[in-house]
Amino acid sequence: MTTLPPTTKNRLQQIPLANAVWEGDRRPLGNMASHLSEVKDADGECIIWVDGSEGAVRAMDVVPEDMGIEAVVRTLLRAIESPHHPGQPHRPQKIVVRNREIQFFLRGVLQDLDINVEYSPQLPLIDRLFEGFSAIEPAQPALPDIYDRAIKNVAHKIWENAPWELLADSDILRVELKGCELEQVYVCTMGMMSAEYGVLLYRSLDSLKQFRAAALGEHKSTAELEQAFLAQDCWFLNYEEPEEDDFDVAENEPFFGSLHPFEGMRYSLDEAEAKIVYAVLESLLRFCSRHRSALAEEPIESISQSYRITLPGKKTAQKTISTKVSTLPELAQELLNMGMGDRSDSMMPEVDIPIQEDLIPDGSLVSLASVSKELIEQLKHQPKTYCQASKVTPKGELPTIFIQTTRPKAKHLIGRIRDAGGLKAICFNPGHDPFSGEIYDLGLLQTGDSELFIFAEYSQDVVQQAKALEKWHQRCQKTKGYCGLVIAMGATGVNRGSPQAKDILALFEVKSINGEELGMGVLQLMPSFDF
Repeated sequence: MTTLPPTTKNRLQQIPLANAVWEGDRRPLGNMASHLSEVKDADGECIIWVDGSEGAVRAMDVVPEDMGIEAVVRTLLRAIESPHHPGQPHRPQKIVVRNREIQFFLRGVLQDLDINVEYSPQLPLIDRLFEGFSAIEPAQPALPDIYDRAIKNVAHKIWENAPWELLADSDILRVELKGCELEQVYVCTMGMMSAEYGVLLYRSLDSLKQFRAAALGEHKSTAELEQAFLAQDCWFLNYEEPEEDDFDVAENEPFFGSLHPFEGMRYSLDEAEAKIVYAVLESLLRFCSRHRSALAEEPIESISQSYRITLPGKKTAQKTISTKVSTLPELAQELLNMGMGDRSDSMMPEVDIPIQEDLIPDGSLVSLASVSKELIEQLKHQPKTYCQASKVTPKGELPTIFIQTTRPKAKHLIGRIRDAGGLKAICFNPGHDPFSGEIYDLGLLQTGDSELFIFAEYSQDVVQQAKALEKWHQRCQKTKGYCGLVIAMGATGVNRGSPQAKDILALFEVKSINGEELGMGVLQLMPSFDF
């Protein structure tokens, strides 16, 4: 990617062009690390931009030595928009660098910004100023109050509407925008599987796919995942959870920002960005409210709806944006095929039921999910994965219980099931707590010796859990009751909550049954007294 987003380019074009020459460079930290209290690793590199006419540092960053060339652009944009004090925002007439690769790269990025990029083998100003600096946090420009209130208001409505109860992170929506600098964005909701709730608005479909592929790739280090995260091209809406002792906060507080390979992460939006984000979120809200029942189906069919969104402003000068929201079933399937399948469609909170002699190891992550036929075939040919295959192969994805724990506990769990004659069935049976009045569904595993073991408890009073269980039953109807149990390792590693194929140690294909087939009615929670 060698261009800036249109909104960013327009924002930069509005910043005054000054008759100034800047020097920019990227070089090893060396002894400079000892002068920076926040830097512990001397192997990093310093990116610095200096105004030659003022002899002042505009911006400086310390990055890992394997960070891409995009980091140079991120620091440059910060030097233009939010320089260190006392600098004022402006564009330089010329910048000088001593690296040919950086020179050619910046020429492509800075097109239409009237900034000349020249090469010089020496940068005397940076050489003299390289030691003794301290970083100063840049101030972010404030968003006009009318837009700040509007996007926060629609964010609160989205929190109440909870689109992540309907849409998995693979159920991407395309929002087309007429008359805007950006013709379309791709909306991804977070919350069914992850611990965070929010909405990502990708400005590029390629960026969405690239990040998904990078995040699902094997053998990724923390630094590589961080670099993939910063390489996204999107706006984001996230919600900050209130502190447990903060009784004045009634709900999660929304916050907005932008990610781009050249800008990095920015916790602010300008007015042009806020207009687009507001229009997209308002369209998402209306679309999910209008088509809630259709979006609850699995898989989600092709749906499109057009809207006219009134932008915030005085009534006498309000403008509208025409939008069109569409589901993308083919893209959803493509994203599912990249990894484990639509696990996030019904991700449950961590479940650790403290029942004596419970089959499920303490600290396990239990979730309802589904896996693709391709993954099933891969697992059956994976030597380290134990597979109990069924005689019938259902069409489409297989509804699956995921149990993720540590490797030793996973192997012990697999051994217990095999010693008990394998897995016979998966069952959900209603239960009732007469003391609290709570109604719940117990998830049960029946082994080959007809013993029953609880693997999870799903409260009917928790919307997310009830929705996940409803989708489980819908999927099982489509597969005529065939389902599976996956046991995976990695509960304490980087793939915690998102096991990859290499983490799966067992797959059991069985039938899903109801409690009536086992002669059970509604189970009553009874107290146990030890004397």
